[in-house]
This record gives sequence, C-alpha cells and structure tokens, in this order.
Amino acid sequence: MDSRIDLNKINSIQYDVLKEIGNIGAGNATTALSQMINKRVNMKVPKVDLLEFKELSDIVGGAEKPVVGILFTLDGNINGMMMFMMDLDASRHLVNLLLGGAYVSETGEFSEMEKSALNEIGNIIAGAYLSSLSALTNLTITSSIPYMAIDMAGAILSVPAIEFGKIGDKALLIETEFGDEIRAVNGYFILIPTIESYYAILTSLGL
Repeated sequence: MDSRIDLNKINSIQYDVLKEIGNIGAGNATTALSQMINKRVNMKVPKVDLLEFKELSDIVGGAEKPVVGILFTLDGNINGMMMFMMDLDASRHLVNLLLGGAYVSETGEFSEMEKSALNEIGNIIAGAYLSSLSALTNLTITSSIPYMAIDMAGAILSVPAIEFGKIGDKALLIETEFGDEIRAVNGYFILIPTIESYYAILTSLGL
C-alpha cells in the first residue's frame, strides 16, 4: 500500500482516531502538569482539528498575537515537528503556578528563570503527549531538546510551515483549556508529522 495518504480525503474513522489520539495525549499532558506543580489541574475535553498551516494562527488569536511557542523535532518511527503554544497571559499564569506565585509582573519580559520554567513546562507536557502516542501506537518516537521562542504567532508558525509545507499543508491541532480552581487558560498542541508518519500512525492502529 502507498505510504502517502491524502489528508484532504481522510475518512471519518481515520479522523476519529486522530481526534482520540489528541484527547489521550492532552489528558496525559494535563496529568503531567498537575504532578509537576503539585496541584490539581482540570482540563476540558480538547477540540481536535486537522487544519491547514495558514489557519493555525487564527485559532490562537491572529498572526500578530504574541505567543510562547515551544518546538520539538520528532524522530524515530515518527518524523516531523510538535509545538506547544500559549499566549503570554496563559504562560505567565503557568509560570506563577510552577514558581509558587514568585512571578510578579503581568506585563514585563520573562526573566531567565521564568523562561527556564516555561521550557520545562513545555518539555514535561510534550514528553507526556509523545509518551502516550508511543504507547498507543507501539511506535518509537524521540524528540529533540525544546526550542522556545516568544514572538508573534505568524512568525513562530512559519517555521514548521516552511519546513513541511513542501510535503503537506496539514497539521493536527489540539486545543485544550486547563487550569486550577482560580482560572483556566488555553494551550495548543500542534502535531505535524510527515505524510509517511501519518500513515505509520494509522496503520499501527489497524487502519
């Protein structure tokens, strides 16, 4: 069978499976975040969509919206990229939770300690997500060290668009709302496997 699938013609069963992968991954990531900050974290059922790159920035508030993006390249049986993205307000809230309220400024630039905390949050969340995907599919997935950028959404999303636009223009977006008893924030997982990796994921699950 051809290992290149047409993501524009994906059937409903395959789409449901990709959505379920998003649900399980986001749930495990939320559990990991809860353990990391030693506090209960609640999560709403994620919204999962297969979108074109050009649509992604609109989901997070527009191409000019400042965001924190934490990017990983994927290797092993699955090749591609994964990104965890939050707006600045959500990022500050998570830093506050992790550092026990030590973060004071609501507007200034992140300090080196706060950037390090954000990197660690991204690392833990993405690691939990990829572990669940690996366990579900029995595929080996390794990730690079995280690369963090604080920039406009359009600029950050241009990195995977340039890298993978030549082999496909679809990304799996998992939008989830999570938080403590005080407030909830939105986070966005963006999974961008190669076309061959989509095929590997689906065939590993018998599709």
